[in-house]
Amino acid sequence: MTKPPSTTTLAGKTSAIVGPGVYLTLAVPIVALIAALLSGSLLLLNFVHVLIAGTWTGIDLFMGLVMSRVMRGLSPQSRADIIKKLVPMMLFFMPGLASVGITAGIYLAGSLGLSFFSTPIIIAIIIVVILSVQGFGLILPNEVRVLLELREANPDTEKVVKLGMRNIYFAGSQTIFQISIIFVMAYLAVM
Repeated sequence: MTKPPSTTTLAGKTSAIVGPGVYLTLAVPIVALIAALLSGSLLLLNFVHVLIAGTWTGIDLFMGLVMSRVMRGLSPQSRADIIKKLVPMMLFFMPGLASVGITAGIYLAGSLGLSFFSTPIIIAIIIVVILSVQGFGLILPNEVRVLLELREANPDTEKVVKLGMRNIYFAGSQTIFQISIIFVMAYLAVM
């Protein structure tokens, strides 16, 4: 009997891949940004930028520094089970955080009258481009590959683990750039 494409089986369990809560994780940051922009409040825009970008950075740090070590000590099946739960959430949540954090930062810089040609802003732009290429060019396509594999009647556990672990390591590599951009933002706050 063929399962519907919205379910998968790993470790003998059948469950939905993408539930309604996953879509909520995409909507919340976007709604927060829209509310901040419509309100015209610089304080709210700054709050959204710091909260969303900080969450993005914190998740990358957690994935790279903690999850990579935890996952290495697990069996392939246990890794696959965790990745199966993690991927649908991350597939929607992280691009939402990245897009909103970046967009709020651009609007914030413009609202503060910062020159887009100043050295700190140019450095920030370079870092954001690197993070965007990694996130949208490497991590997101892998997340989609994992999701498509999970939708198969018999998902290839080895492929799921390989792609999932690759993304965890990519997120860890983003740590360097995330910390660098925090330094630039701290510099801009006191200059």
